[in-house]
Amino acid sequence: MRLRNLKDKDILIDNCDYLIKEPTKLINNWKNEFNNNNPIHLEIGMGKGDFIYEMALNNPDINFVGIEKYTGVIARAIKKFPHKLANLRIINMDALNLDNVFNKEIETIYLNFSDPWPKKRNASRRLTSPIFLNIYENLFKKDKIIILKTDNLELFASSLINLSEFNYKFKDVNLDLANSDIVNVKTEYEKKFMAKGIKINYLVAIK
Repeated sequence: MRLRNLKDKDILIDNCDYLIKEPTKLINNWKNEFNNNNPIHLEIGMGKGDFIYEMALNNPDINFVGIEKYTGVIARAIKKFPHKLANLRIINMDALNLDNVFNKEIETIYLNFSDPWPKKRNASRRLTSPIFLNIYENLFKKDKIIILKTDNLELFASSLINLSEFNYKFKDVNLDLANSDIVNVKTEYEKKFMAKGIKINYLVAIK
């Protein structure tokens, strides 16, 4: 469903004190932005921010960065969570440009309910396609950890294949997250899906 544009979108974005306006200037320098050496976790496609905001609240010793491509969506996240957390920053950008923002600084990447791009001709747009997995290679500090959640089995299957081909090993694979003992912070979409009884697929890939 298409989101209605917020009338105060530009005001929200211009005045948000945890939105990074020029992220490329922080490459190799994120520890100074956060003023510490804590691990940095990245959510790609943060949507309205439920997941990353709660993760930052619950994990003060981890720094979180959320990116979202669509300006209208990120404005809604700012409106929903107007107060700055010391360990949270957000960026309005396309994931294709991530290697201009981070260089061996990320410890974990979260991919929550990414667009499945179901048509075969659009498979390269999936956030676990080889194009994006190649970009992620240079973002990680040391070990590479990708945590994915999706309701879409086709995206989940293609992600398993692509991650395997990139030599990732699977620490966890689960086809019904709600009925597992995995500690889980839910996104807005996830709460709606679970209320309808839709099963959530989950994986942790490590390289």
